[in-house]
Amino acid sequence: MAGKKLRQILFGNTIHVFSYNWKKACFRFHDPSSELAFTLEVGKGGARSILMAVQGSIIKYLLFTRKGKDCNFGSLCEISKKEQEQALAAALAGILWAAGAAQKATICLVSDDTYIASTPDYSVDNFTERLQLFEFLEKEAAEKFIYDHLQCFRGQGSHGVILFLYSLIFSRTFERLQMDLDVTTTQLLQPNAGGFLCRQAVLNMILTGRASPNVFNGCEKGRSQETLHGVLTRSDVGYLQWGKDALEDDRLSQVGSMLKTPKLPIWLCNINGNYSILFCTNRQLLSDWKMERLFDLYFYSGRSSQKKLVHLTIDTHSHHWERDQQEEKHGPRRRFSPVEMAIRTKWSEATINWNGTIPFF
Repeated sequence: MAGKKLRQILFGNTIHVFSYNWKKACFRFHDPSSELAFTLEVGKGGARSILMAVQGSIIKYLLFTRKGKDCNFGSLCEISKKEQEQALAAALAGILWAAGAAQKATICLVSDDTYIASTPDYSVDNFTERLQLFEFLEKEAAEKFIYDHLQCFRGQGSHGVILFLYSLIFSRTFERLQMDLDVTTTQLLQPNAGGFLCRQAVLNMILTGRASPNVFNGCEKGRSQETLHGVLTRSDVGYLQWGKDALEDDRLSQVGSMLKTPKLPIWLCNINGNYSILFCTNRQLLSDWKMERLFDLYFYSGRSSQKKLVHLTIDTHSHHWERDQQEEKHGPRRRFSPVEMAIRTKWSEATINWNGTIPFF
């Protein structure tokens, strides 16, 4: 029974249902005429991390994979409503296709018919019981289908993020998920403050196509000599994390080079549990070491207060006395911006210029 299996892999039981914040989450862009036209509106709750991970793929499409467009910052901020729709369809289809091992994508929509009855060990949510599955053996066909049914993912009351998560699970298949996961992760969501947060396996499935529960490269042995599964290949969109309470000597929590150095200069960032995006418009940034001396990054926090992207200039070859001067100039708190700390997990000696923006704390 698909509904029960979905609940089991998500929550670890068949009784839990999604919270209000999850149910109202969908894929909605900012206004096409605004400077944030290419970014998704990100609400509260556990769905934030999924929206931000998909945001990375949207930027990948708009900057680097769509045909006939220059990849520069200006082209991002000038996209039309139709280009927003094309970008979302391409991003969602690409993620599902990769999860299906580039062989098949499965897309879930909600029908008017109920396929699952309520039982004592299954709580009805009047949504999961009405799922209809559509399978595609070509990525282009999946993309066209999503484009034609975009309202199912972005409309108010559509449960769009949950539908995408269900599609991701069915595309990956329950069999593959069991092989991806390890003893540390038996379910994809974890309870948190009355709701549910995504575990790393969900984010890695969006980034890499595989639901690896950990962020290190390859496989490692745990404390009891159990095999723990990490990331096996470089993905297009990377991942950085920094937390003020993280233990620096815990090697199993350190992000490996597969995620730190992706194929394209886009990173999903987990900074103190808050998800954001860093990216560079220069495709060559990670393939030519000379480019990494002085370069620009753009930062999107997803906060409703952010009305335009933050432009950061990263200098990895400044001398230590220049760094000291920079930090003295901005006072002692300056050096502890969590965004800077996350960037320094990738470029350890970097000096970061916020170009007039007050640093985020």
